[in-house]
Amino acid sequence: MGEQKPYRRILLKLSGEALMGGQAYGIDPLVVESVAAQVKEVVESGVELAVVIGGGNIYRGVAATATGMERASADYMGMLATVLNALALQSSLEKLDVQTRVLSAIEMKELAEPYIRRRAVRHLEKKRVVIFAAGTGNPYFTTDTAAALRAMEIGAEVIMKATKVDGVYSADPVKDKGAVRYEELSYMEVLSKQLKVMDATAISLCMDNKLPIIVFNLLTPGNIKRVIAGEKVGTVVK
Repeated sequence: MGEQKPYRRILLKLSGEALMGGQAYGIDPLVVESVAAQVKEVVESGVELAVVIGGGNIYRGVAATATGMERASADYMGMLATVLNALALQSSLEKLDVQTRVLSAIEMKELAEPYIRRRAVRHLEKKRVVIFAAGTGNPYFTTDTAAALRAMEIGAEVIMKATKVDGVYSADPVKDKGAVRYEELSYMEVLSKQLKVMDATAISLCMDNKLPIIVFNLLTPGNIKRVIAGEKVGTVVK
């Protein structure tokens, strides 16, 4: 296989947990600043970048439903948590003079623009970083699914899923020392082996639309730029 060509428009999927750093919950300002610095590097190289952000560092809808809360209510609360993260990232980016727009699937016009596909694309064309908040705006859909959906809507060439480990493993590498890292996987392998890349809805959406996913370690400085330049980083699902 030849060298991967550099990407022109990408969608970066950040989990809420990635923003916690070493904390038990919440937002670690140092991690957000580090992400913002990496994003600035990427934008300065001419790449158009959109971000979908999770909310698990602030509110875990799954945990709430386990204690008896109605699923829809828990999911809406999780969507609001993603807005907090989006505003934190926007603030860090703007401190670095990176033009940023937050577009929310749930209307809250004092804080963010409503999500309109054409407007999002226009912002990207003007080299602004677009942060998509509030998931898809619907309960029962994860922010992974929101990432797959938004990536297709804006015509992104790849989803870059940022995690705390350097790719997809056969088992949890923290708990299992024998866990093996995959360099490349097919969508069907991810589904059949039930690997923790994204949920099944998101993987199926990517498979139907031939949208590759790259899973990489966010905590290694410069990794986003390496992926975009076509270097082999992390695990590729295609």
